[in-house]
Amino acid sequence: MAQYLGLIILSVVITGILLVPFIDFLYKIKFRRAHQETKDVYGKRTPLFDKYNSWKVGTPIGGGALIILVVSIMTFWSYGILNIDFKGWELAALLITFIGFGALGLYDDLKKLASKNQQSFFGLRFRHKFLVQWLLATIIALILYFQLGYSFIFIHGFGLASIGFLYIPFAAFVIVSFTNAFNITDGLDGLSSGLFLICLIAFLIISSRQLDVSLGVFIALLIGSVTAFLYFNIYKARIWLGDTGSLSLGACLAVIGLLTGKIPAMVIIGGVFIIEAASSLIQLLSKKYLGRKLLPASPFHLYLQKRGWEEPKVVMRAWLLGVIFAILGLYIAFL
Repeated sequence: MAQYLGLIILSVVITGILLVPFIDFLYKIKFRRAHQETKDVYGKRTPLFDKYNSWKVGTPIGGGALIILVVSIMTFWSYGILNIDFKGWELAALLITFIGFGALGLYDDLKKLASKNQQSFFGLRFRHKFLVQWLLATIIALILYFQLGYSFIFIHGFGLASIGFLYIPFAAFVIVSFTNAFNITDGLDGLSSGLFLICLIAFLIISSRQLDVSLGVFIALLIGSVTAFLYFNIYKARIWLGDTGSLSLGACLAVIGLLTGKIPAMVIIGGVFIIEAASSLIQLLSKKYLGRKLLPASPFHLYLQKRGWEEPKVVMRAWLLGVIFAILGLYIAFL
């Protein structure tokens, strides 16, 4: 555990030192949201979000890129300097997820700065990006199944339940689901990054108990980098994750959970993300098939804002709920 704590501190320091000049650099190249009109993860207009968040126009959106860069470099450095007997394919699955989904998110961020010409490269529609998500997720699921031998789900009371080849579409579904759930949640200052940090701490405890040093090192570095980022991301944020960060971290959370093998615990630990995604999905399906909205607003954090809750209140109470879910998830994992 002392080794993990040292890596967390080192990652906090390095990311923290780089963040201020990085934020200045993003301002200089104007890598920021330049208008109020926003769209949700399904490509639909979200005027209610704009109503409560229009004052954030101009905030840089490239925070995820720095996290990916720092953690990726430090991961290779750590595995070399610590002489860890790591699992090569486990590291491959983590980094393909981390960098691959980050690249897709970077495309989305660049799209916001590019021409609105839908016939150009930057005019790739949501359904095409969704297919790319599934392609990346399937590649990662194939690695988990064929190279790492994952084909099971641990269910308390039953033990390991092998689902064979079905593990591949199951794992891909989990990755895509958490990717979009994180992206939906990333709407308020510090909300998704704080919840992600809570989830990571829970998974570090699980990986430590499982003696999975390879996974623990990656989680520790990610905890440190996200902690430093959160300092600048809490209300009023000086920088956002952007889609680069939200897609990358969301997919990474799913893969970390899959690597621990504690699927039910992962669902509980990431409970707030699931609530956020479920509220958006319910709203989308009700409008499509019922012709009306079932909820006053979605996702759930936007509904609370509409009810009059101030942004910091929503975020801090979501963090508290995240802590409760994390404790419950750990309890389930250790039964």
